[in-house]
Amino acid sequence: MDTTITALLLSVVLFSAASAEAQNPVRVRGSIAALRGDMLTVKSREGTISEIQLTPKTTIVSTSPIALSDIKPNDFVGVAAMKRADGTLVAAEVRRFPAPSNEGHRPSDFQPGSTMTNATVSATVQATEGRELVLTYKGGSQRIVVPQNLPISELVDADRSALVPGAEVNLSARADAQDKLAAERVQVSKPAAKPR
Repeated sequence: MDTTITALLLSVVLFSAASAEAQNPVRVRGSIAALRGDMLTVKSREGTISEIQLTPKTTIVSTSPIALSDIKPNDFVGVAAMKRADGTLVAAEVRRFPAPSNEGHRPSDFQPGSTMTNATVSATVQATEGRELVLTYKGGSQRIVVPQNLPISELVDADRSALVPGAEVNLSARADAQDKLAAERVQVSKPAAKPR
């Protein structure tokens, strides 16, 4: 193959890869350090400071406490969990979503070694240490023990008044050509809904 054509194809592939990478959302998790105008400052658990621009298109949702009994079959939930030595998944956070989002079971940045399952509730059953949620998603299912005193929450629409210093956030953002982050969606946790 001609070297000019090879070089051209290679540059197209590299450009496409760079463009795809630029399109991937960046996940930022931590606590709000400040909100000044449209600039949200977030401090991660590791102490990293991120500056994220809020735009008119930024969606803000907040957690609102509910009881586990409020979660019914066919509800869509996100469950952060830790795996015990025997393989049992134990919930560290349970959140009901208003609509399906990012369905599946995967590693999570919630805590080191944690998993995240976004799925439909197919059943709730009594367990020796609380209750179990049976969750199904395309390609699989998980049974997750929910400890009795674990706070449960649901996501509700919110506005910038919920973005107060100290509140926990989990947000997705995209970087522009100058690597400045603009928030697409901010999920803020009220203190009462945070897991202990």
